[in-house]
Amino acid sequence: MSETQNLRVVLASRPIGRPKTSDFRFEHAPIPQPGDGQLLLETQYLSLDPYMRWRISDAKSYAPPIGIGEVIVGGTVARVKTSRHPDWREGDIVLAESGWQQYALSDGSNLRRLDPAIAPPSTALGVLGMPGFTAYGGLLEIGQPKPGETVVVAAASGAVGSVVGQIARIKGARAVGIAGGPEKCAFVKNELGFDAVVDHQAPDFAQKLAEACPDGIDVYFENVSGHVWDAVLPLLNDFARVPVCGLIANYNDGPEGGNGPDRLPRTMREILARSITLRGFLVYNFTAARHDEFQREAAGWINEGKLLWREDVVEGLERAPEAFIGLLEGRNFGKLVVRLAK
Repeated sequence: MSETQNLRVVLASRPIGRPKTSDFRFEHAPIPQPGDGQLLLETQYLSLDPYMRWRISDAKSYAPPIGIGEVIVGGTVARVKTSRHPDWREGDIVLAESGWQQYALSDGSNLRRLDPAIAPPSTALGVLGMPGFTAYGGLLEIGQPKPGETVVVAAASGAVGSVVGQIARIKGARAVGIAGGPEKCAFVKNELGFDAVVDHQAPDFAQKLAEACPDGIDVYFENVSGHVWDAVLPLLNDFARVPVCGLIANYNDGPEGGNGPDRLPRTMREILARSITLRGFLVYNFTAARHDEFQREAAGWINEGKLLWREDVVEGLERAPEAFIGLLEGRNFGKLVVRLAK
């Protein structure tokens, strides 16, 4: 491909149920040229995250849907290739929101300068980025774990869940992870140091979860829903707190929901009977001061070896649609990023 061309991925059609690679289209366009006060960003890493499934749907959500023919949204780590902005220079590494494309223009707002000497730049998309802050804010502001309590988190080997469990342990709570398959479970237990882990693919999953939580569950960090929620709900203690971060088991359902069981009556009954707090949230709900606090604490925990992470790196923008579909099916192992440039 000519160096004058910008490879980008746009939405070709709205997915019905499970997304297909045909719902995405690759386009080549001229590389944009920055004007006064602008800079040209060259994407190094692209973040793939479950929330993107909502953005390619036209169902009512917290943000407007991506239009047909528009570039798919996404967080990126980028290098400033050309700058005509006084505050930025060529070669700066930045955190941006330039989406699924190789090049993008920016006016310099909403960029954060990254220092590769402090941490690998890709961590700004994971443990030190939006997923890490989601875990930090959701757990500490909504879950409010206390020493000795039991915190359970679904998708415990993923970008958010892995951080939730580690922070729970740092705060003196007991961390129980739920993951899919022996390899992910071993990682959560042996490398991340959770107190216990349960495989949600096991036929006796609900029984194993109950055995791992003999004193019940005080905080459940919800990333999945579905049959995982069915097993968690009977174990919630009085005054349990449930931060609802994601519902990945339902993301491919249509706007009216899937054909599975109606969980609402049972859930509402238990919320009432046991005074359970169940609160959905978005990372944007948390303040800038909370974000600064997260950056300081997370960097310190990493330096002390208390906060670990794992990345699942896919090479090349051409593989982004297939990797994103796999993310919704749990095929990734760790924070999923696409590397566009060495």
